Order: sequence, then C-alpha cells, then structure tokens
Amino acid sequence: MIDNQTSAPSVTVTLESGPAGAGSIDDFELFYSRRAVDRFRTLLGREGLLDLLAADIEAGNAFLRESALTSGGRFKAGTTVLATKGLTSAEFLAWMDKAFAGDEQPLLAAHPEHYAMGTDEIGARVVENIGPHVASFYMGGWGTDALDWAKDAAELLPESEFPRKMSSNLFLTDGTVIGRALIQFGDTTGGFTASLTVYFPVACPDEVLDHHLRHYAVEFRNWIVAAAA
Repeated sequence: MIDNQTSAPSVTVTLESGPAGAGSIDDFELFYSRRAVDRFRTLLGREGLLDLLAADIEAGNAFLRESALTSGGRFKAGTTVLATKGLTSAEFLAWMDKAFAGDEQPLLAAHPEHYAMGTDEIGARVVENIGPHVASFYMGGWGTDALDWAKDAAELLPESEFPRKMSSNLFLTDGTVIGRALIQFGDTTGGFTASLTVYFPVACPDEVLDHHLRHYAVEFRNWIVAAAA
C-alpha cells in the first residue's frame, strides 16, 4: 500500500530544456497518470473494476461500519474551502446536475480514486477511497433542503452569504451511516466560494478525515475546471 502521507523530496530536480510547450515535470506526471488510470478504467469496464476491488470494498466497508458502531453516532468534521474565479456557483451546479444525471465518466475523471458513481435500486452510489480504505456507499437526503442534523451543524454558514446548500448522509447498504457531507456555495465578485465539509465517525483516525479534505480539493477543483470548459 502506498504511504498515506505526502512529503517533499529532499532532492530538487529542475527541467532546463527538452520538451516542447509549457509545463513542469509534475504536470507531465499528472497527465500520464490520468491517461493510465483512464486506460485501465476503460479496459476493465465498470463491473470489471468493481469485481477487481470486491475484497478491498468488503474490508473498507467493514472498517467504516465498525468505526460508526464504536462511535455511537458521534462524528468529527473537517472543511476544505475553495475560491473560484471566472464561474458562478449557479453555472457550476447546473453542470454538476447534468453530470450526475448522465454518463459517469466526467465524475470519475475528477479523481484517480473514483471507481464508480451512479444510481441503482438503492440510490446514488459512490465507490471511492475514504482515506486508505476503498468503500462503496450511498448518498441520501441530497438536495437543497438541509437534513435535520445539518440545520444544527456548527459548520452551517449564513444563508445570506452561502444560499446554495446541499447535505447528505453517507450510508452502507445495511443502513449504517458512516459519514455525512455538507456542501455550501456563495457567490463572490467574479466567482464563488465553496465550503466543503465532511464528517466521519470519531473513532476514525484523523488521517482518514485529512485525506478526504485533500480528496475534496482534487475532485472539486477538477469538476469546476470541467464545468468552465
């Protein structure tokens, strides 16, 4: 398993010349990484990928279920805040509504650890990493009307500044609530601010929460860029 932590290398390497066009070595690596991930997703197909991850999903869901049961309904929260210029929140959310209603490819492309996103007989299903754990869960109560828990959340921002809000429980097929999400958008001059809060059971290690805050930053940045394009 790849280490869950990231750190800067002790050696610095600078690209002086060679490739045509702009971009750093990190940019090149990101491009090739995305291309490789897309190739494997395409070759395996949705069901092939889920079959390949079946054991990981079983283990990940078991970890989250145990964390939820141990926590007794108590959650800890973290928030990622993104500032966008050149796009309004209404334009972005319109793109998101269209993306979730259509093919899952634009949703999967936003993060290397997105494995499936779609709707089945239970509801809106997501298969992705939660920290180091691959999990398959559902989002329930997603919409503009906050769930009861969200109405009293300490992270709830003033409606006058963040009028567009979405909240959801994250739950397993047996109904166990393994997390929550509270997403809030407020327009600014020339753009918008996104406040992205996730909640995990208090028994989960802090690194699980921290890595999902990074996950939020990656996926929403890429969704916003795709919406603008």
